[in-house]
Amino acid sequence: MGAGAPGDNGTEKDPAEWVTGDEPMTGAQKSYLDTLAREAGETLPADLTKAEASEHIDRLQAQTGRGQNS
Repeated sequence: MGAGAPGDNGTEKDPAEWVTGDEPMTGAQKSYLDTLAREAGETLPADLTKAEASEHIDRLQAQTGRGQNS
């Protein structure tokens, strides 16, 4: 929301800096990653952390075109 560069809202933290980033990924992350990985033809480990899952989600969204504003 508001003005600014696309994707730059100033409030997003790098997943590596998340306090809970080293906890296991959430069920929602796992489900979405399963979908993205399948579309990208990739296999990902099932024991990712929240931070790792977030990074893979960002990468796979860019690769598959999902999650982009059109």
